[in-house]
Amino acid sequence: MTVPSRASEPTTVRVALGERAYDIIIGRGVIASLGARIAARAPGAKAAIVVDETVASMHLPAVQAALAADGIASSVITVPPGERSKRFAEFERVCEALVEARIERDDIVVALGGGVVGDLTGFAASVVRRGVDFVQVPTSLLAQVDSSVGGKTAINSRHGKNLLGAFHQPVLVLADTALLDSLPPREFSSGYAEVVKYALAEDAAFFEWLEANMHAVVAGEGGAREYAISMCCRMKADIVARDERETGDRALLNLGHTFGHAFEAAAGFSKKLLHGEAVAFGCVLAFEFSRALGISAGNEVGRVARHLAAAGLPTRIGDLAGPLPDVDTLMDLIAQDKKVRRGALTFILVRGIGDAFVAHDVDRAAVRAFLAAKLENP
Repeated sequence: MTVPSRASEPTTVRVALGERAYDIIIGRGVIASLGARIAARAPGAKAAIVVDETVASMHLPAVQAALAADGIASSVITVPPGERSKRFAEFERVCEALVEARIERDDIVVALGGGVVGDLTGFAASVVRRGVDFVQVPTSLLAQVDSSVGGKTAINSRHGKNLLGAFHQPVLVLADTALLDSLPPREFSSGYAEVVKYALAEDAAFFEWLEANMHAVVAGEGGAREYAISMCCRMKADIVARDERETGDRALLNLGHTFGHAFEAAAGFSKKLLHGEAVAFGCVLAFEFSRALGISAGNEVGRVARHLAAAGLPTRIGDLAGPLPDVDTLMDLIAQDKKVRRGALTFILVRGIGDAFVAHDVDRAAVRAFLAAKLENP
């Protein structure tokens, strides 16, 4: 596989969900078409833009201009940046602000931001007036390849991440890759972990391509970034079309998340451990645990860890900011994972790179012993 040449036209990926099907538009500068695309879908609609304070300072004027160019009146609802916005207080405030702005069922809510804003906005849109349409305009790599697609919306509970939410599909996703140019390196690396996750779960050839082209993706050279994003979106669109509500194959996209979410929650959903960093570390743990269970060959763990480490992502306990949780805390958090069924632990494990599978009723004692050994030898 080689780096593709930069395409002048955006790429469109269709999420095939019958009457609720929608497009993901991927390319540089596509945000300028937002107003025209909304006007074509919902003539006469007004819009409410939900955006965090940091993103608003950089990208809100462009979104407002794109809407105004097609005669769409808009209001703005700002939220604090970071995971602290994914809580009841902000959820209530956004819902009330949408009602106050008189957003009706024929109008549009625009989620402008990363995964936090997309999750919070989508959940609010799912309940205001029993459901209004919303558009995702993801501004982070993590959101462009993962959280903006598929309709999973949520806020956090004190018991764990994303435990309160709903399935509510967007009507459009605009992934403007030019917006990624302003991301801090750590934020971009965090999103890159989700790109790697797709390859590790489903496509060994894509992982090999990433090994050869990671630096081009990071630098945005030669269309590599757009290619990587479109590959992830195609994989996710295909899985969502088969399993919208995560009763089967879609769970594969949670590779690394059961371990990762536990460490992320233990860190208080703070900047000590970003979501993508937790996923990267969780993917390494999933490969190591699969090896410990005799499911996968041991030599692939090092290959995965080397690639993630080269991207600036944590791959060892020692890479995490302290203080570290104890094994009881981690087991309690894992027990709250959304894949748990009737108390039985479910993990996404691997037979090898590109060959993930859902493992039901995983032995708790084996998980505890594995984590205890990791904590004792960071």
